[in-house]
Amino acid sequence: MPWKGEKNPYLVWLSEIILQQTRVEQGWPYFERFREKYPKVEDLADAPEDEVMKLWEGLGYYSRARNLHFTAKYIAKEFKGVFPKTYEEILSLKGVGPYTASAIASFAYGLPHAVVDGNVYRVLSRCFGIDTPIDSTKGKKEFNQLADELLNRKKPGEYNQAIIDFGATHCMPKNPMCGDCELQAICVAFKEGKQGVLPVKEKKIKKRTRYFQYLIVESPDGLLLHKRVEKDIWQNLYEFPVQETEKILETSELIEEDLFLALAPGGKELLQAVSRPFQQMLSHQKIIAVFWEISLSKTPDYDKEKYLLVERENLSKFAFPKIIDRYLQDKSLYLKMI
Repeated sequence: MPWKGEKNPYLVWLSEIILQQTRVEQGWPYFERFREKYPKVEDLADAPEDEVMKLWEGLGYYSRARNLHFTAKYIAKEFKGVFPKTYEEILSLKGVGPYTASAIASFAYGLPHAVVDGNVYRVLSRCFGIDTPIDSTKGKKEFNQLADELLNRKKPGEYNQAIIDFGATHCMPKNPMCGDCELQAICVAFKEGKQGVLPVKEKKIKKRTRYFQYLIVESPDGLLLHKRVEKDIWQNLYEFPVQETEKILETSELIEEDLFLALAPGGKELLQAVSRPFQQMLSHQKIIAVFWEISLSKTPDYDKEKYLLVERENLSKFAFPKIIDRYLQDKSLYLKMI
């Protein structure tokens, strides 16, 4: 992996932000692209926001990209482009928590700070037989204290990387490789057959389902786009005009919606096609979206403060949520209207 053994704090930070909530195989190409596009923190700081969001497109958890860009500008301005060198200064950066600060401090500067991520929780919980929930205040304190006690202070970066790699490739969540594990002699979970129940979590995420009706309003002058500016998971991404509803709509129901009446007052005959439902699973919600293609003979009277008029061939320049990008890439799944 390209970040292994990396000492440049900017690149360590970049890799750690990308790998938050992301599998290595998914984040790897994004790290390569960001490193090539923005080799220095000043390059990232000077980049237009839309460009950064487009490069991040498809990786999800877009607040990471917004924080990444904000922090790059902050470092360029407040630290004159020099990445902060103490744990406390690193922790003060936007989007950086204790885990990321410890990773940067130990990997880039060799500072004695233990890294505690999902892999480390799993290894320690199983080896020591700890059933304190890892997502509880008590559990976080207990595991962080244990990780700090075990830390090799002469080689904190190497130790942190080793225990993370061990959890990722050997002591895995499912089907851990216990048969040839060198920690059998001390592993409580192995001795008691508790690999499947450790570590313990106390909180179960309740997901809600949301239904989006996207209107692909196309006229001779282009399509309408909207930039999400509200503070949500898709902030600063682009989308087509959207109506949120309580279910997937029938055609007869869609044409009665306020958004359709505002942008396509000509009625049902303007509908050209409708997609199958697309789904996207997020941490706390499931999005189900349907895309309705509408063809207009002239540009509609639209709110110019809310919408942009964009030619279809220029859509690739804009960063979209994953569910919209999937629709754009999957044209073969349209169903023609009757």
